[in-house]
Amino acid sequence: MLTAHDVIPHGHWSGPAADHIMLDHDARHRRRWVYTADHGTMFLLDLARATVLGHGDALQLSDGRLVEILAAPEALVEVTADSASTMMRLAWHIGNRHLPAELHPHAIRLRDDHVINAMLEGLGATVTQIEAPFTPEGGAYSGGGHHHGHAHDHDHGHDHHHHAG
Repeated sequence: MLTAHDVIPHGHWSGPAADHIMLDHDARHRRRWVYTADHGTMFLLDLARATVLGHGDALQLSDGRLVEILAAPEALVEVTADSASTMMRLAWHIGNRHLPAELHPHAIRLRDDHVINAMLEGLGATVTQIEAPFTPEGGAYSGGGHHHGHAHDHDHGHDHHHHAG
């Protein structure tokens, strides 16, 4: 079976890819997985660490060919508010729940979840359902670069508490 050990970031490869594969965020965040690309190329992704594959990145296969990664649209919500202070409160509540979030200048995108949507609307948010690719922030413990794994073995400190509601 063909293998892919290397990710070539968007903008760092050229020419036509031999194949492409459209994946949602979860399927783009892997270390080791068997995939079948859109035109039938089957390969084993075998990376040194869990990595978020970005839209436009390419995987170099063991035979030298490239498979382009395309971010699939997902059911998301776009969260906005009528003031910066409300937006900051919303961001705090989202972060306190460790929700994957994609940040934009005037909006936060989240996976569509009716319980979270109702909570945010109760805090003054406007929640709009959309279909779009999802690329959430990697987080402070992700290590930066293209390796965006998220580990929960870090120490938040003794004053960190989770509260419902």
